[in-house]
Amino acid sequence: MKHIYGPVSSRRLGLSLGVDLVPFKTCNFDCIYCQLGRTTRKTEERREWVSIEEVIEELKATLSHEHKIDCLTFSGSGEPSLNSRLGEAIREIKRLTTIPVAVLTNGSLLRSAEMREKLMESDLVVPSLDAASQRVFEKVNRPLPPLKIEEVIEGLRAFKKAYRGKLWLEIMLVKGVNDSPDELQMLKETISRIAPHKVQLNTVVRPPSEPFALPITREEMDKVKVFLGSQCEVIARFSPRESSPLEHQQERAIWESIQRRPATIKDLADGLGLHPNETLKYIKKLIDANKIEAISFGVNRYYKPIKKKER
Repeated sequence: MKHIYGPVSSRRLGLSLGVDLVPFKTCNFDCIYCQLGRTTRKTEERREWVSIEEVIEELKATLSHEHKIDCLTFSGSGEPSLNSRLGEAIREIKRLTTIPVAVLTNGSLLRSAEMREKLMESDLVVPSLDAASQRVFEKVNRPLPPLKIEEVIEGLRAFKKAYRGKLWLEIMLVKGVNDSPDELQMLKETISRIAPHKVQLNTVVRPPSEPFALPITREEMDKVKVFLGSQCEVIARFSPRESSPLEHQQERAIWESIQRRPATIKDLADGLGLHPNETLKYIKKLIDANKIEAISFGVNRYYKPIKKKER
């Protein structure tokens, strides 16, 4: 499968089947915390990056043998709203199944009325909003110029006003970047303007694209939750969950591959037939187990074994 991945167990979405509508790292942001590494195709061009017909055929094949899916989620390895046929894809899926459809997005293209209309038939939209000031927006998300955060906020507000589904806002908190009292106060005021159904707080728990993108602590997260209000919940996973037998097998395959030679997320995903998002789960486990480490070469991030004497 090239465009369908999972199902992946998600605390907020249940058993989620991923739908990927753009090539690897195609985005109009280059977020410092991105677990997939730096954006390699930074663009705001909206076109049919991958064939919607091909995606639907893959989905039909997957649903023919996967019977316990809680949610179909447009997410993956780039910004899904860059695919000009996203709205058509949502409509086709709604004809195909009664499984709820979610869209995870950076929310920036919702400043367009046309884009807002394309998402109207989805059941859940989860846009990210990591800053309320232009300075911090540029620092944490590194958007394609000349995008202004106020345009993004106004787009989110307009979408929520017209949308019949659920809107959950996700905020990724990065230590020393967007967690200052002033920025949090601005975020609180912005949340009030948008009026999402939920606010979900996250922090950096997987290897980020930039080494200076560090997590805040659980205690700090809880304080932010109280400050931002009762609609907030913490979704960051501060402790690992148990792996299934299949996950152990896939983790071992990745470990054995890295032992042979250093590899990027894309190298591993392509070589093992996994989606980059799935691959990242196992990379995080191997890093936590002190088996591998990340090294940068140019714009790429490679993973290599930690020699025993270094442990």
